[in-house]
Amino acid sequence: MALSRFESMLKTNKVYFFDSLEFEEIIHHYIDDGRHSLAKKALKLGLEQHPTSMTLKLLKAELHVLDGGFLEAEKLLNELQALEPTNEEVYIQRAAILSKRNHHLEAIDSLKTAMQHTNDPADVLSLLAMEFLFLDNFAEARLHFEKCLDLDPEDYASLYNLIYCYDMDEKHVAATAYLNKYLDANPYCEIAWHQLGRQYMVTKDYEQALRAFDYAVLIDESFIGGYLEKAKTLELLERYKEAIQNYGVTLQLDDPTAFVYQRIGGCYRKTNQHKKAIEFYNKAVVEDPLLDKAWVALSELYFSKQDYSKSLYYIKKAISIDEFNALYWTKCAEINLKLSFYEECIVAFKQCLSIEEQGLEIWLALVDVLYYLGDYKEALKYLIKSKNTYKEAAALEYRLFGLLMEVDQKETALMHLKNGLALDFEFVQIAKELFPHFFKLKEVKSIVLAFQK
Repeated sequence: MALSRFESMLKTNKVYFFDSLEFEEIIHHYIDDGRHSLAKKALKLGLEQHPTSMTLKLLKAELHVLDGGFLEAEKLLNELQALEPTNEEVYIQRAAILSKRNHHLEAIDSLKTAMQHTNDPADVLSLLAMEFLFLDNFAEARLHFEKCLDLDPEDYASLYNLIYCYDMDEKHVAATAYLNKYLDANPYCEIAWHQLGRQYMVTKDYEQALRAFDYAVLIDESFIGGYLEKAKTLELLERYKEAIQNYGVTLQLDDPTAFVYQRIGGCYRKTNQHKKAIEFYNKAVVEDPLLDKAWVALSELYFSKQDYSKSLYYIKKAISIDEFNALYWTKCAEINLKLSFYEECIVAFKQCLSIEEQGLEIWLALVDVLYYLGDYKEALKYLIKSKNTYKEAAALEYRLFGLLMEVDQKETALMHLKNGLALDFEFVQIAKELFPHFFKLKEVKSIVLAFQK
């Protein structure tokens, strides 16, 4: 009623009288809505009608803080503290300024002073917890969030933050213990059951996780997050039909999402229902064309069906979305190899290596393709580069032997053959498949025989 009267007053330019409590409600409404200009108008009129109101002056300080006017706010707070040194709001606003300046320890001191003067400690405890959170002091933050929940078990923001603190400290068993204790007192809290299920997921106790998510959706049949986590758990338990059913519930409760379509596609793929898998992967990319994981899933599915042309088309879609993903380039190289597109394969391997340091197998694959094409010098260049990282890899030594023989550096080549034999004699069988003509040479046979003895 007061809000509608105030807005009517603004439209008519008439001045109505409001008591100070009504002004507080109006100003808080506009602050919560982010409409600071209207909050300031209400505050100005409020102070004109109630010039001695401490609460309105504190709201003025709060607006200064929200607008970044810290000096003005501090000046006003000093005046208010002199008038009412036991008013907790003064210390809360002072803590807000200190926090925004990243002076979190001083903010904590100010909030502790506020605690000494407050009749409602829950809000101050929550602010204290957040300050400890800013300092990454998760143990103290947990302690204060727990106190918030002791005062108000339905303070779900504190419950989420408390579990976040446990997660950051990787104290999942302790989090599980706390949630079970909380649920003993609050058994119908679907949020707590959901969080408990998440903790069991981390510790890979999937049966217990499923039980927790079952309770969550039993309490709230429209709890989408509960159904999603339940479906993921069923996937891990390889109960794909039930997983699909639970993903399906989320599609009934809310607008479809690419993520859910992709997960359903994955379940169908794991049960070898490829036609249905393709149907849902396609739904995913229609819903969100930038969902690279769905394009990759399509690529992998067609690869398994040996339809390499389609597989290549879809992996290129994924690369166009995330061109710095080395795994996508590796897959692209593998597909090009299947299609005998050797030049494209080389480009993909080189792109992969330019993004981040890869495993030895990528270097070897690139070298082998270059060798197959007869580009011995380029192959040698990459072999030498890879030696900087893999100094004692038999696979590299044998390849150096073969390639150096190809470019008539026999003496150095035989040195690398000896290195390879010393590192891993058994690998010589693979080397014979790569360079069969060189292993027919009498000198090479003699070296191998010497190491065999």
